[in-house]
Amino acid sequence: MDLCFSPSSSAEAGAYKLLELPPDLCKLIEKAIDTLKIKGKSGEDAVLCTANKTFAVRSVTLSNSILVVTPPSDASCMNFTDDTVVIRDQVTEILELTPAVPKLHTLSALLRGKEYDGNQDDDGVDAETMDATKITYNDALHTIQASDMELDDGLKNRHILNINGELRLIAPAYLDHLLELFLNGLVALSLSHESASVEALSSSLADDHEVPRSISTQVMSWFGEIEDGKWKMDVSALTKEVGLGILRHHVYQPISQDELTAKWKTSVGDAFASKVNIELLLGNYLASINDSESLTYFPASALPVDPVRRFADLFLTRSRWKVKDIAPFLADIAVDSKERDKLLLKFARATTDADGVWYTARTQYSG
Repeated sequence: MDLCFSPSSSAEAGAYKLLELPPDLCKLIEKAIDTLKIKGKSGEDAVLCTANKTFAVRSVTLSNSILVVTPPSDASCMNFTDDTVVIRDQVTEILELTPAVPKLHTLSALLRGKEYDGNQDDDGVDAETMDATKITYNDALHTIQASDMELDDGLKNRHILNINGELRLIAPAYLDHLLELFLNGLVALSLSHESASVEALSSSLADDHEVPRSISTQVMSWFGEIEDGKWKMDVSALTKEVGLGILRHHVYQPISQDELTAKWKTSVGDAFASKVNIELLLGNYLASINDSESLTYFPASALPVDPVRRFADLFLTRSRWKVKDIAPFLADIAVDSKERDKLLLKFARATTDADGVWYTARTQYSG
């Protein structure tokens, strides 16, 4: 084989990047390359997104250089033998892909101050200002470093409405109010929670409580599935949100588990009281060290997403943790349990006493 340099090798230097692909991504490229997107603004680390997953892109230096070679161009073939290849560039690093948590936390920052509380008039804000600051679904698609499916799930899980193309966070108090109306409406209209008429329920809320049908329908879709005009309620999801609505008022003033459970069962009614379970609220509360039955609202969603700052906040809040207690507060920053365990090894130190294994900080934090 004969090697020769491309006449434009100087201009092509650095023009090539080698991307190492996991087998599943290789199959995607072979089938439909248009499902892959590179996302990231200036100053951000780029991510690669498929239709349903996000991968971090990082550069790995090679111990040996790799030559990028191609056959000669048609115009120059006559000057080379049949086995000649042209050196286009040399590569000293490859781009490696690793599964990553989608950066959905930026949704909260983008939508700060845009809560929807049922008041359809934005008093004191002129139309020009509203248009300049509103965030649309397409804006989120291009801005948020997440796959399309992860973004849709994030909008649902973070309770973000799409109102005439604009994304708006729903006010927690208003969401609590709507869930109460749904539960009451099911009883008043004698509807089954497994197959409730969307039209009947949304019309009832519109006529009796001035809740726009587009709002009630979106909220129903957050807590169940809508198909052929019927709503099949996700009982666990709705029950959990009702419990959070009660717990949310106890940031500073603890509530006993018995009192929380009693209020919770009353709020969801007899039909769903059996679904009330404190485990639904994991990652949203702290139990008192001195009284495990005394709970305060402490949501993982309010903690920093950066692992260094996340662990700093956790260890400033409590000097040592059992793995079962700290794990729910790491679920949203680790793609799986293996990644979570790696974070624990990096930022925490395991110690054992008569009560079992505890995790303490590797770094001393001061409040």
